[in-house]
Amino acid sequence: MADIEAPDRIESIGPEFFADPHAHYRRWREQGPVRRVRFPDGVIRWVILDYAAGRAALSDPRLHKDAAVNDALLSSKRGVPQSDPNALALLTNMLNTDPPGHTRLRKLVTRAFTPRRVAALGPRIEEITDALLDAMEGRGEVDLLHEFAEPLPITVICELLGVPLADRAEFQAWTRALVAVAGLEQDRARASEEMAAYLTQLVRAKREQPSTDLLRALATPADDGDILTDSELVGMAFLLLVAGHDTTVNLIANGTLALLRNPAQWQALRADPDAIPAAVEEFLRFDGPVNMSTIRHTAEPVTIAGTPIPAGEFVFVALAAANRDPERYPVPDALDPARDTGGHLAFGHGIHFCVGAPLARLEARIAFSALLSRFPNLRLSPAAETLAWHPSTLMHGLRELPVLL
Repeated sequence: MADIEAPDRIESIGPEFFADPHAHYRRWREQGPVRRVRFPDGVIRWVILDYAAGRAALSDPRLHKDAAVNDALLSSKRGVPQSDPNALALLTNMLNTDPPGHTRLRKLVTRAFTPRRVAALGPRIEEITDALLDAMEGRGEVDLLHEFAEPLPITVICELLGVPLADRAEFQAWTRALVAVAGLEQDRARASEEMAAYLTQLVRAKREQPSTDLLRALATPADDGDILTDSELVGMAFLLLVAGHDTTVNLIANGTLALLRNPAQWQALRADPDAIPAAVEEFLRFDGPVNMSTIRHTAEPVTIAGTPIPAGEFVFVALAAANRDPERYPVPDALDPARDTGGHLAFGHGIHFCVGAPLARLEARIAFSALLSRFPNLRLSPAAETLAWHPSTLMHGLRELPVLL
């Protein structure tokens, strides 16, 4: 415990972390399953690295999720004013809510976001995938991130929610500003204000105009008469848009990078397309789209993996670290699509398990099947020797992925 408590032993997250968080996690794990880490905003948070402890923490009711309390606590620790109301409104959704509020919100979402609705998207996802790959034909080198991994999920989620596709570039810019840990505060405030205003207008339109999209379904009363308020629907739309495209972008891009760095695995999947669903699960475990879990705080002292954590502290589960815990997954740093990936935490665990996981899996399976079939000789461009990653502790995603077709 002495080294955990000593301020001079607390490591700070810097630019090198985003390029290779796994190297940091391996080093931190050697010092214990729970570490105190100073984030780029200067605030020290507790990070859980161990699989068993992380999985338990994700469903531990002693670790609270409340957007308003989190914001007040963070502003106190940073010594700055609380967030702009627009930013807080976007974050007030089921992902940042404890039961019983979470139970109600999740029920209202899952009644509309059904397995049948997701499965019905399959043919349309295939159409979008084929069109994107058609546009790449005959070109020597492309940025696979911007040409394929990004437009596929943003097109799907915009069509699913009934958001005009022409607005997708704005959504991506707003999302990047809001999930980044580095950047200007005014950029975040502007992104929050613009996104909140846009979604508020969109929600009002969905209330008034009949349609068959998911956002309209969410705006419709449930059988028991319960209905999302306008502010709840704005927060839900924000969550589904961000989680529905940014994570899948990273899943496709990170998975492709992992495969291209392991040519034998690429060839094996080409020879056995039926193995793609299992490979997607290994991509999620090996280098998943989400780096750390969303924010939780302690309302009272708790002990996790033998480590006492005081009240009023932020606790994060390093999902990427837990998924490479050698106690859970032997030889964790090796890409092995044939391994048993059961129980990986890429989509979280417990009541906050990602509601969009089935859609992400469906998109990834279709994307990799088509990519392997259409461009069997795909390989990394020499420009990919040095890759840039987005500066986010939440997401783990590339800025570009240059490949030779």
